[in-house]
Amino acid sequence: DVQLQASGGGLVQPGGSLRLSCAASGFTFDDYAISWFRQAPGKEREGVSCISDTGGAAYYVDNVKGRFTISRDNAGNTVYLQMNNLKPEDTAVYYCAAEDAKGTNWCWPAKDGMDYWGKGTLVTVSS
Repeated sequence: DVQLQASGGGLVQPGGSLRLSCAASGFTFDDYAISWFRQAPGKEREGVSCISDTGGAAYYVDNVKGRFTISRDNAGNTVYLQMNNLKPEDTAVYYCAAEDAKGTNWCWPAKDGMDYWGKGTLVTVSS
């Protein structure tokens, strides 16, 4: 069975940090680009970041650039999202998703393009 398990969410004060993990199983992990999405209450799900199958390319939405860093460990079938200098507007449920991108070294976090989705992990940024 395909599984994507996001973890690492929690409550953090503004300016704090969290590291999210996305553990994958049931498919050939290093053939897939992995994306992180988030959905705040009452808002559309938005793409936050993605990393290519090889890890050689990454994308960040403008409002997280310089604060979030995505990385992947293909040996461990895990993608990480390091989130620093968190702001209240980062509060959301964060989801990871996988898209077949074998050999492309490219990614784009489009909701409709994902092949697999994981359950989310809640990040709350509040004092």
